[in-house]
Amino acid sequence: MPAFSLMVQGTTSDAGKSTLVTALCRLFARRGIQVAPFKPQNMALNSAVTNDGNEIGRAQAVQAYAAGLEPHVDMNPILLKPNTDTGAQVIIQGKAIGNMNAVGYHEYKSVAKEAALDSYYRLAAQYDAVLIEGAGSPAEINLRARDIANMGFAESIDCPVIIIADIDKGGVFAHLVGTLDLLSQSEQDRVIGFVINRFRGDISLLQSGLDWLEKRTGKPVLGVLPYLTGFHLESEDAVTKSPLKTDADTKLNIVIPIMPRTSNHTDWDALRLHPDVQVTLVGANEAIPPADLIILPGSKSVQSDLSFLRNQGWENYLNKHLRYGGKIIGICGGFQMLGEKLLDPLGLENQQANTESAGLGFIPMETVLEEDKKLKQRQGTLNLDISNLDTPNLDKHISQLTGYEIHSGVSHFSNKVNHFATLENGEEEGFVSEDNNIIGTYLHGVFDHPEALNALLEWAGVNQAHHFDYDQLRDSEINRLADSTEMNMNIDELIKKCKTFNL
Repeated sequence: MPAFSLMVQGTTSDAGKSTLVTALCRLFARRGIQVAPFKPQNMALNSAVTNDGNEIGRAQAVQAYAAGLEPHVDMNPILLKPNTDTGAQVIIQGKAIGNMNAVGYHEYKSVAKEAALDSYYRLAAQYDAVLIEGAGSPAEINLRARDIANMGFAESIDCPVIIIADIDKGGVFAHLVGTLDLLSQSEQDRVIGFVINRFRGDISLLQSGLDWLEKRTGKPVLGVLPYLTGFHLESEDAVTKSPLKTDADTKLNIVIPIMPRTSNHTDWDALRLHPDVQVTLVGANEAIPPADLIILPGSKSVQSDLSFLRNQGWENYLNKHLRYGGKIIGICGGFQMLGEKLLDPLGLENQQANTESAGLGFIPMETVLEEDKKLKQRQGTLNLDISNLDTPNLDKHISQLTGYEIHSGVSHFSNKVNHFATLENGEEEGFVSEDNNIIGTYLHGVFDHPEALNALLEWAGVNQAHHFDYDQLRDSEINRLADSTEMNMNIDELIKKCKTFNL
């Protein structure tokens, strides 16, 4: 068993659970503590693929990185990927077992809990500490029966709990007191303290509130974490919009439609953070601005999201965009949409068998959804023609590429085509149009490698793009987060509280 476990629960979604666990993973690792992140149940469309071909939530992959570990399926044994408003694909220990509606999954929770406990105890046997992230709020009364995501899990393994709240949302004291009051006595007893997140201003103005909270609840405030301006950490759920840059700073305008089931939105993080690029996200009923490059992102429900795009006027926009020499990249589901036909004989996306949709018709390709999902990390080289551009800092013959695949669709071209990349096993992947204006690929994360990012920006029309290393930025931001947390929490006292919780 580990020296200790600790669970971080939040008063709401996006209270800062993932962020705090990430910071603590880095801080514990700095102290020589072998620590593993863990989230029993996650609901998100942004996932990651492990080295051994399993699928977990994005936040646990980032937390593993912060702890100096390779992501492992046991770090997130249950992943729910919504494909309708009332249903989701259920992934248990890295593999999809099928689709369930909310009622069906509620009945299935007792089985899922065994998988969660199995994974937790495997981690607990290997590491000095396990940092556990809750989901949503523990005070969701309608979800408390058979709970495996918050207090139900904490009770099962008998671990201490921190409750974190976001003061930037307002009502932080009501959030904390109300959440605690809605817990059972045994659950309240395992709460060792509160953390207030995203505080701005002079903390002396908050002190009277902190004193009142500690007196009212009998629980200490373990830390008040400041709002970090411009902070970036890969998001699991929320799609983050980019700040507007000045025309002088922008060499490329990229527009991306946000669909009801957009997945793996971290694909464009490296683009929106790049100094040469302006990324504009366009939601429902929003005007579509002019663009140099359009990216059609991944989708958990390709046919329904394609119907959404058509209803929003994107098909006509894309045709006009290409007529005027604009460029398009389709990633995964977006790649499938660019083809001629989409077939779902098993009803994997909407539980209706033998559905068929016409694609946008820009790629001579047909895609059939199959039951087995392809999950694999990939690396290789790009096959892009950028010879007509002035690219003195770019090797025109070999541009390294890394990425990962998460898809059920199997695509077939109706004639010989140019491919986007050559992968590590010699496999040709993706598509590049003869006029060099359309790219299609199944690879997520293609913009994360500095060489691939630079090559793709050159292909899109950016001459001599600034060098930008996304992995380096991610590491520096995790260190910034950890340093700030160290300054505003007594980490050694927290570790002591966890170790003595059951004494």
